Amino acid sequence: MIWSEHPVRVRVPATSANLGPGFDTLGLALALYDEVEARITGDGLSVAVSGEGEQIAGAGEQHLVVMAMRAAFGAMGGQPPGIALRCVNAIPHGRGLGSSAAAVVSGLLAARALVAGGADLLPDEDVLALAVELEGHPDNVAACLAGGLTVAWRRSVAGGGDPVPGAGVIRGGSGEPGVDTPVPGAGVVRGRPGGAVGVLRLPVLDSLSTVACVAPTALATREARRVLPELVPHADAAANAARSALLVAGLTRDPAVLFDATEDFLHQRYRAPVMPETADLLGRLRRAGVAAVVSGAGPSILAMIVAGQQPGPEVVDSIARETGITWAVIPLDVDRQGPAIQPQPGAQLLHTRQGRSFNQAPGPGIHPAGWSPQGRVARSATHGPLSGECRGLLWC
Repeated sequence: MIWSEHPVRVRVPATSANLGPGFDTLGLALALYDEVEARITGDGLSVAVSGEGEQIAGAGEQHLVVMAMRAAFGAMGGQPPGIALRCVNAIPHGRGLGSSAAAVVSGLLAARALVAGGADLLPDEDVLALAVELEGHPDNVAACLAGGLTVAWRRSVAGGGDPVPGAGVIRGGSGEPGVDTPVPGAGVVRGRPGGAVGVLRLPVLDSLSTVACVAPTALATREARRVLPELVPHADAAANAARSALLVAGLTRDPAVLFDATEDFLHQRYRAPVMPETADLLGRLRRAGVAAVVSGAGPSILAMIVAGQQPGPEVVDSIARETGITWAVIPLDVDRQGPAIQPQPGAQLLHTRQGRSFNQAPGPGIHPAGWSPQGRVARSATHGPLSGECRGLLWC
């Protein structure tokens, strides 16, 4: 294998999965970013972390970004003599905003960019397959890889229930079999026939943004899953199916239905005992008419906000303050770009675009890239200012 002589820089978005009724299926990319800078060295492993997750910089080979890089290198046919990794993290860990998916995706893409011909050795469908294997479920990694709103599902053999090997790849398309005519803002899975994972990317309404209420303490996903029942009433399953379909319509066409569409019957009520503060805030927000959901497995909350309509972000902030809990209330736009990659020599590490809490002002002299004078993360263009720096990503 031929290794790059230059470092690579990768930026990946936060994600919110489920979005209420879309359990293990729907994902939304958010304008809050982790960044990694990786390069090949003569030997050894060096990991530096700033921001979120600083305490796990010493994890070495067990660091999730490193594990993802090792998996990608292995899939391409070999391991480098050494790796130097620097992470600048803004996505909170263990809060339901896709920090593990971001680590997996950034590691896979960084490793691929450090190998000559990496896109041929590890095509997009294999990146998706590896990401799902490392993460364990497709919803967060799909949104992280594609940007925007994604629907992810596991395929089965025709007439049977067992998954088949292989994975799909996101391409622009009309949705008709064998047709790959690009459709702006949308994508459909193409690739290996009968791929194990399918991903559909959908354009999100320009008027839609979000407010994240980030919990002060973490909750392990496995703990949040442990309390879910093996069986649910048929009536709840039917109601949830209706809400999931309505939610896709609300996010892409008619925001007037978002409040009804974000009602969940499958997981949020069952998780309430292990995250009572989250359940309390969620109830308060919804009683005020806010289209709010548990973000991923929690314990954070995501509120859907439509420009020019009430309730607005200030209502979310006010209600969060009333709880007496130190929620970090952060307005975030939808990320419509997905990962950005800079493999050029001499390129500077990107500034982390991160949201400012309503409850805290930026520190002296700090003006994160992308902020307007009002403090909201600036909305990216359809492909973003970094689109020319992406390499080998069909979804970029």
